[in-house]
Amino acid sequence: MQNDKEKMKKKILPPIYFYLFLLLAIVLHFIFPVKKIVRPPYIYSGIALIVLGVVLNIWSDALFKKKKTTIKPFEGPTKLEVSGPFAISRHPMYLGMAIILLGTSVVLGSLIAFIFPIGFVIVMNVIFIPFEERNLEKIFGKEYLDYKQKVRRWI
Repeated sequence: MQNDKEKMKKKILPPIYFYLFLLLAIVLHFIFPVKKIVRPPYIYSGIALIVLGVVLNIWSDALFKKKKTTIKPFEGPTKLEVSGPFAISRHPMYLGMAIILLGTSVVLGSLIAFIFPIGFVIVMNVIFIPFEERNLEKIFGKEYLDYKQKVRRWI
């Protein structure tokens, strides 16, 4: 029997899901230009969302590097990060990726593109977040449980 860590190593990592969903949103937008639900000038607000998502990811990654702890979901972190974007979301990197996908959907404007930010959130909630949160509870115990009580999963 494989343990959770071995199973997680065999899975596709979150950035790969992100890039796959981003690519699918763009390609399917052009292949199946279903109903356009966002039109200019409103599509340009998607650029602000994309920038927000990128900033959120860079900021979160920088905090992990500063504390010299792992960003990989299947590795055990050495420090619990609770500052910056982690003070408003337990998973700001996933949130940033979802916001980028949402911003891309707004820029594209077609209904089909909006499937992918929703799909990404579902995949993260089913595949990665439960494993990561169990891992953090094992490693940090009460400290993580207290943090979990104060800070929401997404926003």
